[in-house]
Amino acid sequence: MNMTESNIIEQWASKYPEVVSWLAKLQVKELNALSLYHFCQWANKNPTELLALKSNPASLEIEKLLDAYVAAKLSDTNALRFWRVNAVKSFFKYSYVSIAKAAGNIQLVKTKDYNRLSKEGLKRLWDNTYNLRDRALITFVCSTAIAKETLGSICWKHLQDDWETVELPSINLPPEILKGHGRGKYAGVRQITFLTPESKRDLVNYKVWLEQKIGRKVTADDHIWLETMRPYRPVSYDALGFAIWQLSKRTGVPFSLHDGRRWVTTALEQVAISQNWARVLRGRKVAGAESPYSRPNIEALRAKFKEAVGLLEFTTVTATPTVPKEVADKLAALEQEQTELKRRYGIMRERTKGWKQVAKNRNVCKDSKNCQRIVSEDELPTLLSGGWRVVTCLSSGKVVVSNET
Repeated sequence: MNMTESNIIEQWASKYPEVVSWLAKLQVKELNALSLYHFCQWANKNPTELLALKSNPASLEIEKLLDAYVAAKLSDTNALRFWRVNAVKSFFKYSYVSIAKAAGNIQLVKTKDYNRLSKEGLKRLWDNTYNLRDRALITFVCSTAIAKETLGSICWKHLQDDWETVELPSINLPPEILKGHGRGKYAGVRQITFLTPESKRDLVNYKVWLEQKIGRKVTADDHIWLETMRPYRPVSYDALGFAIWQLSKRTGVPFSLHDGRRWVTTALEQVAISQNWARVLRGRKVAGAESPYSRPNIEALRAKFKEAVGLLEFTTVTATPTVPKEVADKLAALEQEQTELKRRYGIMRERTKGWKQVAKNRNVCKDSKNCQRIVSEDELPTLLSGGWRVVTCLSSGKVVVSNET
């Protein structure tokens, strides 16, 4: 059977108790399980046999096997090898078996630039969502910088109590649903972030829509992001990514949920937020700061976040109108006619003064009542023979003439 993320746990991982125990400690289960499976296939060993390579703590068999995999000439991409090596290391780590950190050393090589986001592109995504959940999700990630891995674990209780009546509601995420799950160097890490007004609006609309679908009020312990079909389970990591991938493909706008996080980071940089405050907003370890999650600090952080709201919001942006080709052609022809007219009658452009006739002694008017006139091109021959001269051409196609000397 061909193993994929959709069947790997049921068809393979569930057969090995040590793998089941390992996956229970992870947020990203399917991809890690599939990565471990492919490494086991390459090594021709099952997970139990892999762990047995370290039954003697002094043995270096698993370390050498990881090094051999990295060095092998395979068709696997760098990204796949990176995931597989790290899945093996994670499997050993959470099975409480130590292996050398240097084993299978591999760097994730970036092969393409990050998506270049624009307000117009984000607006196009938002306009083309099929339901209020996905619409709220777009503004949510582009407001909060909450990572894709955390989205499926967020509950309504993580929003401040009166969030629907606050201009910039805060979201307070505990360490157990963030990267590192509060263990080791991640102990005590929290994420304090905020909703922009447009993100709050979309979340309110989604909440009303969701309550109508499930037939009851949501509770504080309910997950925010649910599947849109019965039985309305919390949406999985893969399902979230797939929904956004479909939306991106349908609209032609390159976007991922991680791009929303980068959108927020860029906006915060533009308002010159401090590194520690930026880390709090992104849910990362704060260095050298006391009580970064105290109420006074949260209010100060909210005030700084407010400076970035104009950079973050995009749902009201007006797209640049597209000029139809036939209109553009007519405008080009008109401009060409005006250029020819200006050349014919000796009108010249000075860079700093605009269009004017290069002339001297312009302070004497032959006729005080008619020093200048606006006339059509048909009138020009008669006026020019009578001593009038062209001053400039107007955008309407008419011409300004003067009888000043």
